[in-house]
Amino acid sequence: MQYKGFRDLTVYKKAYRLALDIFKSSKQFPAFERYSLTDQIRRSSRSVAANIAEAWPKRLYEKLFTSTLIRAAGEASETGYWLDMALELQYLNQDKHKDMLARCIEVEKMLWSMIHYPGRFTCDLNRGGGRADKNEQTKC
Repeated sequence: MQYKGFRDLTVYKKAYRLALDIFKSSKQFPAFERYSLTDQIRRSSRSVAANIAEAWPKRLYEKLFTSTLIRAAGEASETGYWLDMALELQYLNQDKHKDMLARCIEVEKMLWSMIHYPGRFTCDLNRGGGRADKNEQTKC
C-alpha cells in the first residue's frame, strides 16, 4: 500500500481520535488535578500521534523511523497507566476506561507491528531502497 503521509495511517487516525477523546473526558477531572494527572494524560496521549507524525519523514532511515515509533509506543503505554489511575480515582467510569484502554492497547499493538515490520513503511536508502517487496512499498 502506498501512503501519501502520516495522516493516511490507520494507527495515526486512531491515536489522534483517542487523544481528542481523552482531552474531552479529562475536562471533567477535578481542578486540583490540572497540573498533575490531567496534564500527564493529555501530554502522553497527544504525544502518541505526534510521534507518529514525527516518525513519518524519518522513514528514509529505518532505525530513526523505528526509534521514533518506539517512543510513540512508550507514550501509548504511559497513557494506559494514566487511564488506570483515572479509573482508580473514579475520574473515569468503568465503561469509559474500558473503551479508552482497549483503544490505547490497539494503537500500541499497531505501533509494535510497524516497529517489527518497518519495511512496509520505510524506504531506507542504506538498504537499497528499503522496500519489502513490490506489493508493500511506500513511495518516498
